[in-house]
Amino acid sequence: MPVNPEIQGRQYPPTPPYLVGREKVREFARAVQATHPHHFDVEAARAAGHADVIAPPTFPIVIQELTLRQLLDDETAGVDFSRVVHGDQRFTATRPIVAGDELTAQLTVTSVKSLAGNDMVASESVITDASGEHVVTATSSLVVRGE
Repeated sequence: MPVNPEIQGRQYPPTPPYLVGREKVREFARAVQATHPHHFDVEAARAAGHADVIAPPTFPIVIQELTLRQLLDDETAGVDFSRVVHGDQRFTATRPIVAGDELTAQLTVTSVKSLAGNDMVASESVITDASGEHVVTATSSLVVRGE
């Protein structure tokens, strides 16, 4: 089944709040081989003006995955995950993510198009903090391979 082109413009409900944990930041930093002390050492992060350790720039994928799950679970979207290849990923941040942040994300499907027998689904997940302030926008493209 091809991707439903009518999902273009669809906005999914905000995710439940995600509390960013200090150990989760450290684990993610180790996984992506980010070695800056601000990812591990609370005192180093505070000396730089942060309330706690800061997450590596690609950490928002953890929160964005919650929004992408909504898209993939939407039977009317027609996105067959077994045929998905991740095409592109970008982050536009207003500020770093800090341990202790409570973040919510909302996904909007920004485009759906067919190209060379494949469907391309672009989306953006706007991630905000507990006060509703923008933290980062995660933009991604999924390629749904044709038959």
